[in-house]
Amino acid sequence: MAKPFARRLLKIIFIGCNGIASLLLLLGCYGNAFEGHFYWMIGLCTLASLYLLLLVVVFLCCWLFIRPSLAWISFLTIIACWKPLQQAIPFRIGKSFVSKKDSSQIRVMSWNVEHFDILEHKTHPEKKQEMIDLINKMSPDVACFQEMVASDSALRAINYLPDFVSKLQMKGYYYSYNKKLDFDAKHRFGIIVFSKLPIVHKETISLDPNNYNSIFQYVDVVKNKDTIRVFNIHLQSLKFSADNILYIEDPTMTNERDLEKSKNVLAKFKVGFLKRKKQSDFIKNVMNQSPYPMVVCGDLNDVPNSYAYNTVGKGLDNAFAKRGSGIGKTFDGISPTLRIDNIFCSPSLGIHQCTTLRKRLSDHFPVVADLSIDSE
Repeated sequence: MAKPFARRLLKIIFIGCNGIASLLLLLGCYGNAFEGHFYWMIGLCTLASLYLLLLVVVFLCCWLFIRPSLAWISFLTIIACWKPLQQAIPFRIGKSFVSKKDSSQIRVMSWNVEHFDILEHKTHPEKKQEMIDLINKMSPDVACFQEMVASDSALRAINYLPDFVSKLQMKGYYYSYNKKLDFDAKHRFGIIVFSKLPIVHKETISLDPNNYNSIFQYVDVVKNKDTIRVFNIHLQSLKFSADNILYIEDPTMTNERDLEKSKNVLAKFKVGFLKRKKQSDFIKNVMNQSPYPMVVCGDLNDVPNSYAYNTVGKGLDNAFAKRGSGIGKTFDGISPTLRIDNIFCSPSLGIHQCTTLRKRLSDHFPVVADLSIDSE
């Protein structure tokens, strides 16, 4: 009598866990449909959506062996999530990225350069040159960098902008920064666009209050007779400390200190989700006023299917989702699934190829895409 009861109880628990995992996966895949102010915790499901998918697949396989009639729970969930999952992981056979650039196309690079090695210029002076060599090897026509630490005035600065202009052979550039957040006495902290194409207009736009990640920029560049507006954005980061990252990678809950660590991490998640919502709404309003086809580059600090990703990318094509393959991880830490750096473009621009360059020169990997203006 006890064994049948135990089996029924175990079956109910297993079904319940399967249902919860399926619900969380659905929330993670469609989290962008919810208002961040009230449902910010759904953002956690979005971040974990690929892990939740793996869990649902495990349930599916288990039911196929134990009770095939109950496999429908996981199967229907995967079907319902298939389209948003394709945004996160393009299910296609990848083609090798062709390094040689077609002169009729526009090669765009987006990269969070993590201060361009200024913190390690004494211990690892070779890294900065390796970053420059990688950029020159890819030879982008337009390069958008986030977390750019440089100087546009101090001749003896470590990262003196005219030096970059000379080494990258990109005469056009536009540097945006907040003076209240100077990196040191000589260097600014901001975002920058380098361009081999002529820059005919440029703007820096600030979102109050003027603090970290409160500015973004755009430039209008000309290819032949066509004008394209290129946005460079960097949304609110989670600003995790080293202790936060260690706790995320090895979470424990054995004492009061661990509880405080978990609260601190959750608080930073909440602040990040809410600020990115406000920033992405603001940026989208400016984007909607563009009279030209757009390219949007940047570090969103959020994953596909998030509110920020879908707000910024609404009505645009994501270069990696359309021409890339695999997970396309762009952040070298915390999780192997974080594709938080993106290149979006207007549908009138053709996307020929896109890749992430797995070079550990920054804590982010560069994203590169070849685009063209659709003759139609």
